[in-house]
Amino acid sequence: MKPASPKPVNGSRLPAGFAQDLVRQTINIGGLRASRDPLLLDTVLGSCIAACLYDPVFGIGGMNHFMLPEGADPGNPTSARYGVNAMELLISELMKLGADRRRFQAKVFGGGHVLKIRESLDGVPQRNIDFVRQFLETEQIPVVKEDVGGYQPRRVLFHTHTGKVYLKYLGNNEAARTAEEEMVYLISLKKQKLDGDVTLF
Repeated sequence: MKPASPKPVNGSRLPAGFAQDLVRQTINIGGLRASRDPLLLDTVLGSCIAACLYDPVFGIGGMNHFMLPEGADPGNPTSARYGVNAMELLISELMKLGADRRRFQAKVFGGGHVLKIRESLDGVPQRNIDFVRQFLETEQIPVVKEDVGGYQPRRVLFHTHTGKVYLKYLGNNEAARTAEEEMVYLISLKKQKLDGDVTLF
């Protein structure tokens, strides 16, 4: 799934600390974006994870948005809707832009139990959280900020040039919409038999 085309930020003002003329790009499930130019990446997360990686010296950063830790998609074996691919692809894109992997820092968000069902160790949200933590530890990329778990969806704005993040917990209507969208997506994966043996929430 390709991310939407960059659009200027219009309408509501951005939070204090963000330049108001930044170009904003929405990252949907299975999307990722890395940029050497200042860019504001915007995503909404329920059980999904968004990992924001950046090189603070060169000001190069990026974000992904994945649905499941791993899976098998014969038509697209490197699909970024799976964390194992989304992380490697984001790292690769940042390095192509000149970022130094040795300086990478990470900020991680999502993994919420948005359906308000009892948490479980084998459910999608916890598996996503465990995966991204283990991946970053293995790759020796320090996590400088983490906001995961809980029962509310989140909206995350990430400034690629500075690494600054604005986080907002969403209200009941937005939570219901996010949960519905993710459940529809997961069910579609199960019908296509692309998710392996996944416990839904």
